[in-house]
Amino acid sequence: MALKDYSDEFKADAVALYESTPGATYKSIAADLGVNRATLREWVLRDRTRRGVSAASAKPAVGHRAAVAPSDPDERVRQLEARVAELEASERKLATERDILRKAAKYFAGGDELVTSRFQFVDDHRATFEVKRLCQVLDVNRSSYYKWLAGAETRAARQREDQVLAQEIRQVHGESGGAYGSPRVTAELRDKGRQVNEKRVARIMRTYSITGIRLRRRIRTTVPDPASSPVEDLFQRDFTAVEPGRKYMGDITYLPLAGGKFLYLATVLDCFSRKIVGWSITDHMRTDLVADALRMAAGTRGSLDGAVFHSDHGAQYGSRSYASLCDQLGVTRSMGAVGTSADNAACESFHASLKRETLQGAHDYGNATTCRRTVFAWLTRYNTRRRHSTNNYLSPDEYERRHHTAKLTLVFPLVACVSPRSVES
Repeated sequence: MALKDYSDEFKADAVALYESTPGATYKSIAADLGVNRATLREWVLRDRTRRGVSAASAKPAVGHRAAVAPSDPDERVRQLEARVAELEASERKLATERDILRKAAKYFAGGDELVTSRFQFVDDHRATFEVKRLCQVLDVNRSSYYKWLAGAETRAARQREDQVLAQEIRQVHGESGGAYGSPRVTAELRDKGRQVNEKRVARIMRTYSITGIRLRRRIRTTVPDPASSPVEDLFQRDFTAVEPGRKYMGDITYLPLAGGKFLYLATVLDCFSRKIVGWSITDHMRTDLVADALRMAAGTRGSLDGAVFHSDHGAQYGSRSYASLCDQLGVTRSMGAVGTSADNAACESFHASLKRETLQGAHDYGNATTCRRTVFAWLTRYNTRRRHSTNNYLSPDEYERRHHTAKLTLVFPLVACVSPRSVES
């Protein structure tokens, strides 16, 4: 079923999705979001009015030319000649940039022991190309390049010192059987009388590809609260439901951003159709994250009274404020065993699908705005269009629609079968 009252955040995300999608139409975006085309258009126009942007300037047409060809043949010839000169200059510029990029591709793929900087590339090729053009193509600041050039002697001295330290690090690393990372290597060097900073050791180890044995980093989103009251497992790994709105599941997952940062997504999933009826995205994992997702679920369904909500033992789900919210909404809580992901398998599978299909092999979403927009678009399309194997390859919305239609079909034929004659008798 579609949302009746849309939050301001949902409206803002919908407008941002439409405005940022090239060639998008109200019809296509509205279909993905599961909203009425006219409703989306109203949101967009209202936002443009607020920003003082006209409809004509909001999405300029591609390839539009305002200039009208002059009637004077000589003037027309002069314009064409100027255009040809412009195109030739552009072609020369592109040819130069192409040559620079070809050399850069070979230069940076050389596999040198030391990481080669873009400044070094500019310095090595300044006799062939203009420094200005090199800096533009490689997206570096000219003043920064000249500053780097002025510090060449200091940098060379530091590189020689780093090479000496790298040999000492290799010796310590080899003696440990290749197991030591930068903290233990630093401690070993200090015991040998070498005064060195751990950050410098870590930098040199990265530069020379010296790595210790370590487990893959895992982002922990489930932190149990030892003070929370025990909650019974009412699901027992049964993630099915006979009706929408009876059984829900929830979980938190991390959304990686550039620079090692994260956003966090909390979801509320209906076990009947696997529809995401509530979600929330923030930069923290406080109780408000899961509470906002549950409130959105209540707004989507109209009521959660009598429903069962299943989660893991995260501190957010075990907090008193969250328990109080569930009591207010008439929700019965259920929790699986501690540390057992199989007790929340449906949510784990959903989050895995979300990251696989939105990241598409990338390590992160980039910045927070791009992440929110990408996940928002996928979540809404997941409900309205994405075919789900559990639903016989129907989308969650379509699966619920057919379920409601089937119920009506079972009820009304019984009324139609009662003839007037049988009623009179």
